[in-house]
Amino acid sequence: MLQFKRLLITITINSLFFVLLVMGIQNSFNKKTVNLLINKTIELPVGFIAGSSFLAGSLLGGILTSMHIKDN
Repeated sequence: MLQFKRLLITITINSLFFVLLVMGIQNSFNKKTVNLLINKTIELPVGFIAGSSFLAGSLLGGILTSMHIKDN
């Protein structure tokens, strides 16, 4: 039960941060493309690229640590 609770909290907090990130990036004019291995992305604000990378790492770290916890 502790794993599920921690996983739910991690997903909820990161989702709220993502919504705040999207709301905060509304009027950003400095845009760049990301060069992926296959294609390039559309032009995205630099703050969105950095913020979404941070949130992806935070979400992945939270999921991995919640899976590592063992219930007593």
